Amino acid sequence: MPETDLALLIDAAQRSGDIAKHYFQQNPDVTDKPDGAGPVTAADLAVNAMLEGFLQAARPDYGWLSEETEDNSARLDTKRQFIIDPIDGTRAFISGSNDWAHSLAVAEGGKPIAAAVYLPMRDMMFAAKIGGGATLNGHPIQATDPHLDTATLLGAKPNFEPRFWKGGVLPPIKRAFRSSLAYRLCLAAEGQFDGMMTFRPSWEWDIAAGALIMNEAGATVTDQMGAALRFNNPHPQVPGVLAAGAQLHASLLARLEPQHATP
Repeated sequence: MPETDLALLIDAAQRSGDIAKHYFQQNPDVTDKPDGAGPVTAADLAVNAMLEGFLQAARPDYGWLSEETEDNSARLDTKRQFIIDPIDGTRAFISGSNDWAHSLAVAEGGKPIAAAVYLPMRDMMFAAKIGGGATLNGHPIQATDPHLDTATLLGAKPNFEPRFWKGGVLPPIKRAFRSSLAYRLCLAAEGQFDGMMTFRPSWEWDIAAGALIMNEAGATVTDQMGAALRFNNPHPQVPGVLAAGAQLHASLLARLEPQHATP
């Protein structure tokens, strides 16, 4: 059994990829979750079942928060918690795109302390531990911090609408998109893009692992009001995410319209 939380998460992420690849581009067996919560596939459930058994056997005293497991408030009384998205980017998985990921984190005191985000179809393993830097397939990665005028940010189209920006004026930034929030954070951590943003309430399992990886790659990661993200909340959401190098983050935050800073 791996000795460290990070080694455990990397092992679990690789196991997740082995399972998910058996389902990928086959009949995805899609069902819709209640209350418009989105689709779920047999692959999501199979990966979740493996992770819940494997990780909780390894760390029985850790709390458990996963997109595909009914939440239990017992996690609020634990010192450390697993925060898991068995497949982040389920719609990409269903469509046959390679841009889906397994997102695994351990949190303590409201902060992620170990994280792995794995894209099995791209063979990309992003990983980080608090104070230890961030890596891609074992090699160190570093976020960029360009001037606002030259930046490209990952985000959905609504984030670039004038209503979110002071005076209705969008800063001179370019937009790119990937389906998985975890992958967006990791791509920015790697320096392929200059940051990411989402102005919708974000589920913890989508962002916990990527937020640590981005932080450890040298970037600033906050909610859309500039406050530090806190995890293992009773309702496991945070009010949006703004992640970029320190200079770029400050420039973006200064241009956000305050009335839109509350979801």
